[in-house]
Amino acid sequence: MAGEAVTLQLGHYAGCVGAHWWGLQRCAPQGTELSRAALLRAGRSGCTPRLIALELKGGVGPLRGGGDSTEPLAAWRGDVADYAEPATGTAQRDRGRRPGDAPADADSSSSASLQGSRTQLWSDYLSVQLHPRSVYVLQQYNHDGDSGRLEAFGQGEKLLQDAACMEEVEDRLHFYAEECDYLQGFQVLCDLHDGFSGVGAKVTELLHDEYSRKGILTWGLTPVIHNMGDPRKNLYRVLNTALGIVHLSAHSSLFCPLSLSSSLGIKPQAPIAFPYINYDASLNYHSSAVLAAALDTLTVPYRLCSSPGSMMHLAEMLNFSGRKVVAAWAAVPFPTVRGHSLPDALCAHQQDVPWKLLSSCREQKVSRCFAQSVVLRGVCKESPASCPGQQPPSPLHACETAEQVLQYYLYTVFPGAFSASHVLEQPCVTLPPYPHFFSPLLSSQGFLPDDLPSYSTAGNVERSNKAVESIPVLTSLQSSPALRTLLCDLCKDLQKLGTRRCASFFAAGVEEDDFHEAFQELRTLSQCYEMGFEAGDSEDESDSD
Repeated sequence: MAGEAVTLQLGHYAGCVGAHWWGLQRCAPQGTELSRAALLRAGRSGCTPRLIALELKGGVGPLRGGGDSTEPLAAWRGDVADYAEPATGTAQRDRGRRPGDAPADADSSSSASLQGSRTQLWSDYLSVQLHPRSVYVLQQYNHDGDSGRLEAFGQGEKLLQDAACMEEVEDRLHFYAEECDYLQGFQVLCDLHDGFSGVGAKVTELLHDEYSRKGILTWGLTPVIHNMGDPRKNLYRVLNTALGIVHLSAHSSLFCPLSLSSSLGIKPQAPIAFPYINYDASLNYHSSAVLAAALDTLTVPYRLCSSPGSMMHLAEMLNFSGRKVVAAWAAVPFPTVRGHSLPDALCAHQQDVPWKLLSSCREQKVSRCFAQSVVLRGVCKESPASCPGQQPPSPLHACETAEQVLQYYLYTVFPGAFSASHVLEQPCVTLPPYPHFFSPLLSSQGFLPDDLPSYSTAGNVERSNKAVESIPVLTSLQSSPALRTLLCDLCKDLQKLGTRRCASFFAAGVEEDDFHEAFQELRTLSQCYEMGFEAGDSEDESDSD
């Protein structure tokens, strides 16, 4: 049985991703391949996430914040839908509650789809109960408005240097950690683009100091970046991102940047496009849903009922030679035809794996990585029937198990790389409030039609335009040379900015010497991802500085 993990959500976009991720746990069937106990704790009135969520004043709408004050109800920003009030009373939900904790909402598992609504708060589509100790509102800063914003890395660090704030976080950590039978580690979802990167730096430092033998997997989240008209905000975003990557990776077992933005640098680029998802990049409700489906699949290796794997095992497989930053790839959904065998599905992608890079790096023309953890879910694991004496149509068809099929495929696409793989029949369940933004070509189980070329007629598309209830997903967590481009590009942007333009950022709490030290650490980190033939290029770049 998989050990337990405690999850921390630091920031509003982390809350958006988390809200969808917890919804996916609610929808997942029980008693299958994944252990619910890895992420959820059993209480008197059902399961709740083992979660600590730090949010700003005004960022959680109907939820009440920590402290003595109550968060006012936010004006509804979405469409109007019928809502059935739960029949249960308002009895105490679970043990461990105390004055000052944030009471959770009533169970909203019956919430209607928010498709098309302009939801702005993650609590608008949170579909699970939270424990009263989960949400902690930082009253010093506002989520919205023109003033009182948590904009800079230094501001976030100072928040966690406050004794009362740090004590509150430590108490909540101890509450969840001490009730675990086997705590395998911590999942940290942290906003990179604002002051929460500084909050995350102090939180992961705390985890590293107090739980040094446990896994710490940190996901640095950034919403889709648009052409920002405020140069100061854009400047702060790049500085927060660079400092966040350096500090979060230093205190984590693994650190993975996650975003649907193609670049985290000064110049925003077009968001990532998916062939079978029609999402609105301006809606956090949409972009965070894609990342949640990827995250739910990327974390499978340490949540399996049948596997002794842990967060530390996953980290040790990928973080050798100082490569603690990893990249995420995902096919959401994985394109396959219902009824086709796994060898058939993979044979259709012999040249290029049909996944997209979710870590804001420039994609490479040639597939290369040092090591990777690959998960394919929502596909049939049965081997195709073979006729005695007949030659298999491909080496993939000659494999005896689904795991062997995927492993052989990875060996051919990534020769020389170490690849660990898992195949699950359990799909990613996409019931409301998950967005209905899938291509009309997909069936309710997320499969493509057999006759795809002839399916482009309007009549066929219209007939197949129904709710997609589940999808197959393919992901890879890679120690990849592609990360060198992300880290090097950030270094170049920092050089262009210079310290003179960053005076107000430094005034918020970051010393110039600390900044220059972080810059050198970022450059050193980028060199860990060089292939042999790239060493000369790196020396040339250093000489030109």
